[in-house]
Amino acid sequence: MNREKNFTRIASREEPWDIVVIGGGATGVGCALDAASRGYKVLLLEIFDLGSGTSSRSTKLIHGGVRYLREGDISLVREALRERSIILKNAPHAARKLEFIIPCYGLRDELFYGIGLKVYDLLAGFHGIGGSKIISRAETIKRLPTVVQDGLSGGVVYTDGQFDDARLLIDMACEASRRGACIVNYASVESIAGSKESGFEVSFCDSETNAEYTVKAHSVINAAGIFCDEIRGIANNNAEQTTTYSQGIHIVLDRRFLPTDAAIMIPKTADGRVLFCIPWLGHTLVGTTDTPVDSPSFEPQPTDNEIDFVLETAGKYLAEKPTRADILSSWAGIRPLIRTHPNVAASKLSRGHALFIDPNGLVTITGGKWTTYRRMAEDAVNKAADIGGLERRKCVTKDLAIPPPSIIAGEPLHPDLPYTTADIERAVRDEMARTVEDVLARRTRLLPVDASAVVGLSQMTADILGRELGRDAAWEAGQMESFSASVAKYLPDGNANRD
Repeated sequence: MNREKNFTRIASREEPWDIVVIGGGATGVGCALDAASRGYKVLLLEIFDLGSGTSSRSTKLIHGGVRYLREGDISLVREALRERSIILKNAPHAARKLEFIIPCYGLRDELFYGIGLKVYDLLAGFHGIGGSKIISRAETIKRLPTVVQDGLSGGVVYTDGQFDDARLLIDMACEASRRGACIVNYASVESIAGSKESGFEVSFCDSETNAEYTVKAHSVINAAGIFCDEIRGIANNNAEQTTTYSQGIHIVLDRRFLPTDAAIMIPKTADGRVLFCIPWLGHTLVGTTDTPVDSPSFEPQPTDNEIDFVLETAGKYLAEKPTRADILSSWAGIRPLIRTHPNVAASKLSRGHALFIDPNGLVTITGGKWTTYRRMAEDAVNKAADIGGLERRKCVTKDLAIPPPSIIAGEPLHPDLPYTTADIERAVRDEMARTVEDVLARRTRLLPVDASAVVGLSQMTADILGRELGRDAAWEAGQMESFSASVAKYLPDGNANRD
């Protein structure tokens, strides 16, 4: 992907695009990949960086969702389990099987969760990746040496999937680009005019140069995630709200809290969710919460209450109780949920997705979860093709491999993580990274893993970016200042806006 070349393509194109996709998260990039792989001419516009919102702030799991099974959302679980197997098959470099253990403190727990996970296995059917089983107290301690042992009677083991969300998203975007999609980040949509009868015109601004562009399209897909209602409002002032919002937070701890290749699933918390303690990039990832929020935010941040909740809940299962001083990094993501009755708790709202078609023909795809991004994209592209009068072409993404980035020799960036200086250069040259944060938060995962440790790498990253992008010393200084502010948001004591 080359941003400058893509803007040249945009400026020189006179005929309409088949589909313009708004939003560069999992769903939007999934739509671009789906459409391009069918042979449609597709343009994707992202207001910030690819995956800079909720899609890089997940729990790093591809799963059916044990909690949704408990709530009776069988269709969602079955669909997600099917999609889980597709991701594991198509992107094995970014996704893998992961063993989860539910620590049980009594026979009742063993039976309840053992039976429930057998149902989970049955729903997976042909797409299953490993059966569940009840294990003894001794075996549970062997697999989870840091679990609280007082009262422990045994455990229930099952298998789900883990992935690197931002890495998979960037690789999806690169594959979409190889198949002809035109993708640009830092492109802010300002207006959407026209209709399905007359065709659409989408105007947007290149945030780097302030240059204005207007493109024509047969169809437009709004995949803007938590900002989908804002995009609908640009096209239609009378658009009703379709989504509500829930914030989930995660913290990262040292590996000593979970020195194993197995994850802990805490089956029920005070807010009705499950909590996970997961091995991730040589560290321990703990999350998530389910806190209703009134409005979307470009930079959501964990509150003190949420951090305390995660620490307290994890501390009930980990022999060493984590404290705020142990947090290496923390972040928040906001989920778009389909709006239903206002009195329904966020944790009870379905994670299913929905299509909304505005009177002018704008297609909005929202809700859902990372695991089901491919199916969401398929539904959205099918509808967009119908509305735009495009030739109907079969979706091929069920069997579409997403290649990994090539391995390039370079100097290591961090002793504990597999990134090099060559990864920074590739991020700029081939993956449209434009800022220090783009590189250290999403092209690599250094910032979300250990916010303090990454500070020492920021100047080198700014130097490489400046050289590759042809920027001057003043630009690099501005990047350092901006990144310092970003680091503070990933540190619990660096955020002054907590309640």
